[in-house]
Amino acid sequence: MTKETTTKNQITEGVIWRQLLIFFFPIVIGTLFQQLYNTVDAIIVGRFVGKQALASVGGSAAVLSNLVIGFFTGLSAGATVIISQHYGAKNKRNLRESLHTAYAFSIIASLILAVLGWILTPWLLTAIKTPADVLTDSILYLRIYFLGMISVLIFNMGSGIMRAIGDSKRPLYYLIICCLLNIVLDVVMVLIFRLGIAGVAVATVISQSVSAVLVTRALMTSYDTMKLSLTAIRISPSMLRSELRIGFPSGLESSMYGITNIIIQAAVNEFGTDTAAAWAAYGKLDAIFWTVCGAFGIAITTFSGQNYGAKRYDRVFKSVRVCLGMSFGICGSLLIFLVIFCRPLFHIFTTDLTVVKIGVYMLRYITPSYIVFVIIEILSGALRGIGDVLIPTLITLGGVCCVRLPWILLVVPRWHQLSSVMVSYPMSWMATAILLMLYYLYRKKHLKLL
Repeated sequence: MTKETTTKNQITEGVIWRQLLIFFFPIVIGTLFQQLYNTVDAIIVGRFVGKQALASVGGSAAVLSNLVIGFFTGLSAGATVIISQHYGAKNKRNLRESLHTAYAFSIIASLILAVLGWILTPWLLTAIKTPADVLTDSILYLRIYFLGMISVLIFNMGSGIMRAIGDSKRPLYYLIICCLLNIVLDVVMVLIFRLGIAGVAVATVISQSVSAVLVTRALMTSYDTMKLSLTAIRISPSMLRSELRIGFPSGLESSMYGITNIIIQAAVNEFGTDTAAAWAAYGKLDAIFWTVCGAFGIAITTFSGQNYGAKRYDRVFKSVRVCLGMSFGICGSLLIFLVIFCRPLFHIFTTDLTVVKIGVYMLRYITPSYIVFVIIEILSGALRGIGDVLIPTLITLGGVCCVRLPWILLVVPRWHQLSSVMVSYPMSWMATAILLMLYYLYRKKHLKLL
């Protein structure tokens, strides 16, 4: 959907399973390419610099950057939901206003994060017990990454807006271009110029800057009902409140996951550099699952948002059922693949046999339980699409704050084993999934009465 030349909206009128797949595949492929930014960084430094460099790029620095990006992505979800609802309702004025408000917020937030990130990076990495032999490189990588934060936030917001109106292909094309650029720059910076950690960080920032420019240009030229004008970028207080009303709970939910991941990273760091490096590689491998599962979550958010805006409540519920079925099938198959082929996959990142052994143990121990998270992703995405974010966020925070955090803070110090750290994930997911299913059924019954 580049130029809106047709009046029929396939998301609100087409065959659900077919449109979900058409919408899903560009998202998942694009997100996989987006993941390749940091994954390629980890592979290059892990193979050609060493396991300390792998731990620097994929360990503490990664969980801190993911916390920031996750929080902003949650905030931007508010803008994409509002935009998808206005698009479904064909409200052009509010559509344009919400677009420019979202862009202005992205720019302001990125400048604040760049400054705070540069100042706080050393303290944050020390606070989560980053191993001494990787601390200096981690600080260097993360500071450079924060300097390029404006490109990260603008691309995430811009591509989310495109998907909100049904265009999932264009962000994919841009991601492929920029990911290939990142790979080339990684090789040049590390193997030719020998810049090590700084080289991969600079390569990532340059590539993300290109993707941000491409997305911005597309929003300025490629859509009839919604055009970005640089001179019109400003915050509308009422529109920002609407976007943050939905986005802030999602951002809070994401940040709570990020905070617990940081606490878990600190616990993992105490086991030494080998375990930290294994955890870093494991995080790149299980990102494949999160990418696929998250793509289904984005798809169902757009579907439920547009159908809710068009008052097609029957299609909201039907698309949830269809999306759940497809998610279980595809994500389940992916988990089986990871469990079977985890050993050769770890060898992509490192030749250190101790690191590989620890990583294989991690993946086979925890990965099968990931299937439970499919329920959380799809139901919370559907509820987010209809503008219901507060209660799902509280449910998610309950799983994190009442199950995972107490376990990590109280139980793990007494039974200081790697398995004690990892079991906190499935415990919190199970509790969250059960409560979320009950709430979704309640909301479904309420909407049917409207």
